[in-house]
Amino acid sequence: MSTTVGRASVKPPSFDRPPARRPRLKPRWGRIALLGGLAVLIIAVIAGISLYGYASDLDDKLKRTDTFSQLTGDRPATQVKGALNILLVGSDSRDPDTKDNQANAWRADTLILMHVPADHKTAQLVSIPRDLWVVIPKSNTAACGDGSRAKINASFAFGGLPRAVHTVECLTDVKVDHVMAIDFGGFKEVTDALGGVDLYVDQTITSIHKPHRVFTKGMMHMNGEQALDWVRQRKQFPRGDFARMQHQQEFLKAILDKAASTGTLTNPGKLNDFLKSATAAVTVDQDFSLTDMAVQFRDLRGGNLTFITSPNKGSDMIAGQSVVVSDREKALALYQAVAQDKMSAWMAANHTKPTS
Repeated sequence: MSTTVGRASVKPPSFDRPPARRPRLKPRWGRIALLGGLAVLIIAVIAGISLYGYASDLDDKLKRTDTFSQLTGDRPATQVKGALNILLVGSDSRDPDTKDNQANAWRADTLILMHVPADHKTAQLVSIPRDLWVVIPKSNTAACGDGSRAKINASFAFGGLPRAVHTVECLTDVKVDHVMAIDFGGFKEVTDALGGVDLYVDQTITSIHKPHRVFTKGMMHMNGEQALDWVRQRKQFPRGDFARMQHQQEFLKAILDKAASTGTLTNPGKLNDFLKSATAAVTVDQDFSLTDMAVQFRDLRGGNLTFITSPNKGSDMIAGQSVVVSDREKALALYQAVAQDKMSAWMAANHTKPTS
Protein backbone atom coordinates (compact mmCIF):
# COMPACT_ATOMS: atom_id res chain seq x y z
CA MET A 1 0.00 0.00 0.00
CA SER A 2 1.43 3.39 -0.99
CA THR A 3 0.87 6.78 0.59
CA THR A 4 0.75 10.03 -1.37
CA VAL A 5 2.46 13.09 0.06
CA GLY A 6 2.10 15.97 -2.39
CA ARG A 7 3.20 14.40 -5.65
CA ALA A 8 5.41 11.77 -4.02
CA SER A 9 4.14 8.18 -3.95
CA VAL A 10 6.22 6.10 -1.59
CA LYS A 11 5.78 3.01 0.51
CA PRO A 12 5.79 4.12 4.13
CA PRO A 13 7.99 2.24 6.56
CA SER A 14 6.37 0.24 9.33
CA PHE A 15 7.06 2.94 11.90
CA ASP A 16 4.94 5.41 9.92
CA ARG A 17 1.93 4.34 12.01
CA PRO A 18 3.02 4.44 15.66
CA PRO A 19 0.77 3.02 18.35
CA ALA A 20 0.73 6.04 20.65
CA ARG A 21 -0.35 9.59 19.90
CA ARG A 22 0.90 12.64 21.69
CA PRO A 23 -1.17 15.75 22.37
CA ARG A 24 -1.74 18.07 19.45
CA LEU A 25 1.00 20.63 19.00
CA LYS A 26 0.28 24.29 19.54
CA PRO A 27 0.29 26.12 16.20
CA ARG A 28 3.28 28.30 15.39
CA TRP A 29 1.57 30.50 12.82
CA GLY A 30 1.47 33.54 15.10
CA ARG A 31 5.19 34.07 14.89
CA ILE A 32 5.37 33.10 11.24
CA ALA A 33 2.57 35.45 10.32
CA LEU A 34 4.47 38.37 11.77
CA LEU A 35 7.46 37.53 9.60
CA GLY A 36 5.22 37.61 6.57
CA GLY A 37 3.60 40.78 7.85
CA LEU A 38 6.95 42.53 8.12
CA ALA A 39 7.84 41.63 4.55
CA VAL A 40 4.48 42.92 3.36
CA LEU A 41 4.85 46.06 5.47
CA ILE A 42 8.15 46.93 3.82
CA ILE A 43 6.64 46.47 0.37
CA ALA A 44 3.44 48.36 1.21
CA VAL A 45 5.33 51.29 2.72
CA ILE A 46 7.50 51.67 -0.35
CA ALA A 47 4.44 51.52 -2.58
CA GLY A 48 2.50 53.95 -0.40
CA ILE A 49 5.11 56.70 -0.48
CA SER A 50 5.64 56.20 -4.23
CA LEU A 51 9.43 56.39 -4.03
CA TYR A 52 10.08 54.01 -6.90
CA GLY A 53 13.66 55.19 -7.39
CA TYR A 54 14.40 54.76 -3.70
CA ALA A 55 12.88 51.29 -3.78
CA SER A 56 15.09 50.47 -6.75
CA ASP A 57 18.16 51.47 -4.72
CA LEU A 58 17.06 49.20 -1.88
CA ASP A 59 16.41 46.46 -4.43
CA ASP A 60 19.99 46.66 -5.66
CA LYS A 61 21.31 46.27 -2.12
CA LEU A 62 19.27 43.20 -1.19
CA LYS A 63 21.31 40.10 -0.40
CA ARG A 64 20.57 37.38 -2.94
CA THR A 65 20.97 33.63 -3.20
CA ASP A 66 20.76 31.25 -6.16
CA THR A 67 17.77 29.13 -5.21
CA PHE A 68 16.18 27.88 -8.42
CA SER A 69 18.90 27.19 -11.02
CA GLN A 70 19.52 23.67 -9.67
CA LEU A 71 15.81 22.78 -9.71
CA THR A 72 15.64 21.72 -13.33
CA GLY A 73 13.07 18.95 -13.24
CA ASP A 74 9.99 17.54 -11.55
CA ARG A 75 8.67 21.00 -10.64
CA PRO A 76 4.95 21.79 -10.57
CA ALA A 77 3.69 24.10 -13.27
CA THR A 78 2.17 27.49 -12.57
CA GLN A 79 -1.58 26.93 -12.87
CA VAL A 80 -2.89 30.50 -12.61
CA LYS A 81 -1.23 33.48 -14.27
CA GLY A 82 -0.63 36.36 -11.91
CA ALA A 83 -0.83 34.39 -8.67
CA LEU A 84 2.40 34.27 -6.65
CA ASN A 85 3.74 31.86 -4.06
CA ILE A 86 6.60 33.04 -1.86
CA LEU A 87 8.41 30.78 0.59
CA LEU A 88 9.30 32.72 3.75
CA VAL A 89 12.08 31.22 5.86
CA GLY A 90 12.74 32.50 9.37
CA SER A 91 16.17 31.81 10.82
CA ASP A 92 18.66 33.03 13.38
CA SER A 93 22.01 32.50 11.68
CA ARG A 94 23.71 34.67 14.31
CA ASP A 95 22.32 32.71 17.25
CA PRO A 96 25.08 32.45 19.89
CA ASP A 97 24.19 28.78 20.33
CA THR A 98 25.19 28.00 16.73
CA LYS A 99 28.38 25.93 16.47
CA ASP A 100 31.28 27.66 14.71
CA ASN A 101 31.43 25.13 11.89
CA GLN A 102 27.72 25.67 11.21
CA ALA A 103 27.64 29.45 11.48
CA ASN A 104 27.15 29.99 7.76
CA ALA A 105 24.74 27.11 7.18
CA TRP A 106 21.10 27.74 6.44
CA ARG A 107 19.18 27.16 9.65
CA ALA A 108 15.42 27.55 9.67
CA ASP A 109 12.93 27.31 12.48
CA THR A 110 10.07 28.96 10.59
CA LEU A 111 8.59 27.99 7.22
CA ILE A 112 5.62 29.64 5.57
CA LEU A 113 4.15 29.45 2.10
CA MET A 114 2.69 32.86 1.29
CA HIS A 115 0.06 32.75 -1.47
CA VAL A 116 -0.94 35.96 -3.24
CA PRO A 117 -3.98 35.49 -5.51
CA ALA A 118 -3.97 36.83 -9.06
CA ASP A 119 -5.79 40.03 -8.06
CA HIS A 120 -3.02 40.81 -5.52
CA LYS A 121 -5.54 42.22 -3.05
CA THR A 122 -5.17 39.57 -0.34
CA ALA A 123 -2.63 37.04 0.85
CA GLN A 124 -2.80 33.72 2.67
CA LEU A 125 0.15 32.61 4.78
CA VAL A 126 0.34 28.86 5.36
CA SER A 127 2.77 27.79 8.08
CA ILE A 128 4.55 24.47 7.70
CA PRO A 129 5.73 22.99 11.02
CA ARG A 130 9.50 22.52 11.05
CA ASP A 131 9.04 18.99 12.44
CA LEU A 132 6.57 17.88 9.75
CA TRP A 133 7.40 14.27 8.72
CA VAL A 134 7.90 14.28 4.94
CA VAL A 135 9.83 12.68 2.10
CA ILE A 136 12.96 14.72 1.35
CA PRO A 137 14.24 14.12 -2.22
CA LYS A 138 17.80 12.76 -2.28
CA SER A 139 19.00 15.55 -4.59
CA ASN A 140 17.79 18.88 -5.96
CA THR A 141 16.78 17.19 -9.21
CA ALA A 142 15.52 13.88 -7.82
CA ALA A 143 11.93 12.76 -8.24
CA CYS A 144 9.69 13.57 -5.31
CA GLY A 145 9.38 9.93 -4.25
CA ASP A 146 13.11 9.28 -4.54
CA GLY A 147 14.29 10.15 -1.06
CA SER A 148 13.98 9.39 2.63
CA ARG A 149 11.62 10.43 5.38
CA ALA A 150 12.73 13.09 7.86
CA LYS A 151 11.58 16.31 9.46
CA ILE A 152 11.12 18.96 6.79
CA ASN A 153 13.66 21.18 8.54
CA ALA A 154 16.34 18.59 7.69
CA SER A 155 16.01 19.56 4.03
CA PHE A 156 18.19 22.60 4.72
CA ALA A 157 20.99 20.42 6.07
CA PHE A 158 20.68 18.08 3.07
CA GLY A 159 20.79 20.75 0.38
CA GLY A 160 20.25 24.29 1.63
CA LEU A 161 17.46 26.51 0.34
CA PRO A 162 17.19 24.70 -3.04
CA ARG A 163 16.47 21.37 -1.33
CA ALA A 164 14.00 23.04 1.01
CA VAL A 165 12.13 24.54 -1.96
CA HIS A 166 12.15 21.18 -3.75
CA THR A 167 10.79 19.47 -0.63
CA VAL A 168 8.04 22.04 -0.11
CA GLU A 169 7.03 21.77 -3.77
CA CYS A 170 6.89 17.98 -3.49
CA LEU A 171 4.81 18.21 -0.33
CA THR A 172 2.33 20.75 -1.71
CA ASP A 173 2.46 20.40 -5.51
CA VAL A 174 2.57 24.21 -5.51
CA LYS A 175 5.23 26.01 -7.51
CA VAL A 176 7.35 28.39 -5.42
CA ASP A 177 7.98 31.61 -7.35
CA HIS A 178 10.22 33.44 -4.87
CA VAL A 179 12.10 32.89 -1.61
CA MET A 180 12.67 35.35 1.22
CA ALA A 181 14.93 34.31 4.10
CA ILE A 182 14.56 36.53 7.17
CA ASP A 183 17.40 36.69 9.71
CA PHE A 184 16.45 37.41 13.31
CA GLY A 185 20.04 38.46 13.99
CA GLY A 186 19.62 41.40 11.63
CA PHE A 187 16.78 42.84 13.68
CA LYS A 188 19.22 44.44 16.12
CA GLU A 189 19.66 47.30 13.66
CA VAL A 190 15.93 47.39 12.91
CA THR A 191 15.19 47.79 16.62
CA ASP A 192 17.79 50.53 17.08
CA ALA A 193 16.46 52.39 14.05
CA LEU A 194 13.12 52.59 15.86
CA GLY A 195 14.66 53.81 19.11
CA GLY A 196 14.14 50.48 20.86
CA VAL A 197 10.99 48.58 21.75
CA ASP A 198 8.98 47.82 24.89
CA LEU A 199 8.74 44.10 25.72
CA TYR A 200 7.05 42.32 28.60
CA VAL A 201 9.34 40.05 30.62
CA ASP A 202 7.13 37.31 32.03
CA GLN A 203 9.79 35.81 34.30
CA THR A 204 12.93 37.26 35.88
CA ILE A 205 15.94 35.48 34.38
CA THR A 206 19.67 35.92 33.81
CA SER A 207 20.83 35.53 30.23
CA ILE A 208 22.97 32.49 29.50
CA HIS A 209 24.91 34.57 26.98
CA LYS A 210 27.56 37.18 27.80
CA PRO A 211 27.34 39.77 29.31
CA HIS A 212 24.68 37.78 31.23
CA ARG A 213 22.05 40.51 31.40
CA VAL A 214 19.34 40.30 34.04
CA PHE A 215 15.81 40.60 32.67
CA THR A 216 13.41 41.65 35.42
CA LYS A 217 9.75 40.68 35.32
CA GLY A 218 7.58 43.46 33.97
CA MET A 219 7.66 45.81 31.00
CA MET A 220 11.18 46.69 29.85
CA HIS A 221 12.40 49.11 27.18
CA MET A 222 15.10 47.30 25.19
CA ASN A 223 17.59 48.36 22.55
CA GLY A 224 18.58 46.03 19.73
CA GLU A 225 21.20 44.02 21.62
CA GLN A 226 18.97 43.61 24.67
CA ALA A 227 15.94 42.55 22.60
CA LEU A 228 17.93 40.00 20.59
CA ASP A 229 19.40 38.58 23.79
CA TRP A 230 15.95 38.29 25.38
CA VAL A 231 14.29 36.49 22.48
CA ARG A 232 17.16 33.99 22.25
CA GLN A 233 16.62 32.67 25.78
CA ARG A 234 14.88 29.32 26.13
CA LYS A 235 16.66 27.05 28.63
CA GLN A 236 15.42 28.99 31.68
CA PHE A 237 11.75 28.53 30.80
CA PRO A 238 9.65 25.44 31.56
CA ARG A 239 8.21 25.62 28.05
CA GLY A 240 11.66 25.89 26.46
CA ASP A 241 11.51 26.61 22.75
CA PHE A 242 7.79 27.37 22.90
CA ALA A 243 8.55 30.28 25.27
CA ARG A 244 11.26 31.51 22.93
CA MET A 245 8.86 31.42 19.98
CA GLN A 246 6.31 33.40 21.98
CA HIS A 247 8.91 36.04 22.85
CA GLN A 248 10.06 36.28 19.23
CA GLN A 249 6.46 36.77 18.18
CA GLU A 250 6.02 39.56 20.75
CA PHE A 251 9.30 41.12 19.58
CA LEU A 252 8.22 41.28 15.95
CA LYS A 253 4.81 42.62 16.90
CA ALA A 254 6.50 45.33 18.97
CA ILE A 255 8.60 46.32 15.94
CA LEU A 256 5.53 46.57 13.72
CA ASP A 257 3.59 48.54 16.33
CA LYS A 258 6.50 50.93 16.94
CA ALA A 259 7.01 51.54 13.22
CA ALA A 260 3.32 52.27 12.69
CA SER A 261 2.71 54.41 15.79
CA THR A 262 5.71 56.70 16.18
CA GLY A 263 5.81 58.56 12.89
CA THR A 264 8.50 56.35 11.37
CA LEU A 265 6.52 55.85 8.17
CA THR A 266 5.99 59.59 7.65
CA ASN A 267 9.46 60.79 8.69
CA PRO A 268 11.90 60.51 5.73
CA GLY A 269 14.97 60.12 7.95
CA LYS A 270 13.43 57.51 10.25
CA LEU A 271 11.87 55.71 7.31
CA ASN A 272 15.22 55.56 5.54
CA ASP A 273 16.95 54.03 8.56
CA PHE A 274 14.10 51.58 9.15
CA LEU A 275 13.88 50.36 5.56
CA LYS A 276 17.64 50.02 5.13
CA SER A 277 17.98 47.97 8.29
CA ALA A 278 14.90 45.89 7.50
CA THR A 279 16.00 45.01 3.97
CA ALA A 280 19.48 44.21 5.30
CA ALA A 281 17.88 41.47 7.42
CA VAL A 282 16.49 39.56 4.43
CA THR A 283 17.97 37.44 1.63
CA VAL A 284 15.99 36.85 -1.57
CA ASP A 285 16.29 34.84 -4.76
CA GLN A 286 18.00 36.22 -7.85
CA ASP A 287 14.78 37.24 -9.62
CA PHE A 288 13.03 38.87 -6.68
CA SER A 289 12.27 42.55 -7.43
CA LEU A 290 11.25 44.81 -4.58
CA THR A 291 10.09 47.50 -7.00
CA ASP A 292 7.92 45.05 -8.94
CA MET A 293 6.46 43.74 -5.69
CA ALA A 294 5.72 47.28 -4.54
CA VAL A 295 3.72 47.97 -7.70
CA GLN A 296 1.91 44.64 -7.70
CA PHE A 297 1.10 44.67 -3.97
CA ARG A 298 0.08 48.33 -3.72
CA ASP A 299 -3.42 47.36 -2.52
CA LEU A 300 -2.25 44.74 -0.04
CA ARG A 301 -2.55 45.66 3.67
CA GLY A 302 -2.32 43.85 6.98
CA GLY A 303 -6.08 43.48 7.29
CA ASN A 304 -6.14 41.44 4.08
CA LEU A 305 -3.82 38.73 5.40
CA THR A 306 -5.06 35.30 6.46
CA PHE A 307 -2.92 33.01 8.62
CA ILE A 308 -3.33 29.25 8.28
CA THR A 309 -1.54 26.25 9.76
CA SER A 310 -0.80 23.34 7.43
CA PRO A 311 -3.34 20.65 8.45
CA ASN A 312 -1.78 18.07 10.76
CA LYS A 313 -2.69 15.43 13.31
CA GLY A 314 -0.31 16.68 15.97
CA SER A 315 2.86 14.95 17.11
CA ASP A 316 3.88 11.28 17.16
CA MET A 317 7.02 9.36 17.99
CA ILE A 318 8.53 7.97 14.78
CA ALA A 319 11.94 6.28 14.68
CA GLY A 320 12.71 7.71 18.11
CA GLN A 321 11.87 11.26 17.08
CA SER A 322 9.00 13.54 18.02
CA VAL A 323 7.55 14.62 14.68
CA VAL A 324 4.43 16.30 13.32
CA VAL A 325 2.22 14.10 11.15
CA SER A 326 0.37 15.69 8.25
CA ASP A 327 -3.38 15.32 7.85
CA ARG A 328 -2.91 14.33 4.23
CA GLU A 329 -6.52 14.59 3.11
CA LYS A 330 -7.06 18.06 4.52
CA ALA A 331 -3.59 19.23 3.46
CA LEU A 332 -4.20 18.05 -0.10
CA ALA A 333 -7.43 20.09 -0.27
CA LEU A 334 -5.67 23.19 1.05
CA TYR A 335 -2.71 23.00 -1.33
CA GLN A 336 -4.93 22.26 -4.32
CA ALA A 337 -6.78 25.48 -3.49
CA VAL A 338 -3.45 27.33 -3.36
CA ALA A 339 -2.25 25.89 -6.66
CA GLN A 340 -5.55 26.63 -8.40
CA ASP A 341 -5.92 30.08 -6.79
CA LYS A 342 -9.21 29.12 -5.15
CA MET A 343 -8.41 30.11 -1.60
CA SER A 344 -11.56 32.22 -1.21
CA ALA A 345 -13.70 29.11 -1.65
CA TRP A 346 -11.44 27.08 0.65
CA MET A 347 -11.61 29.73 3.39
CA ALA A 348 -15.39 29.96 3.10
CA ALA A 349 -15.71 26.19 3.40
CA ASN A 350 -13.36 26.10 6.40
CA HIS A 351 -14.74 29.22 8.13
CA THR A 352 -11.37 30.95 7.91
CA LYS A 353 -11.31 34.76 7.88
CA PRO A 354 -8.61 37.38 7.32
CA THR A 355 -6.79 38.38 10.51
CA SER A 356 -6.03 41.97 11.39
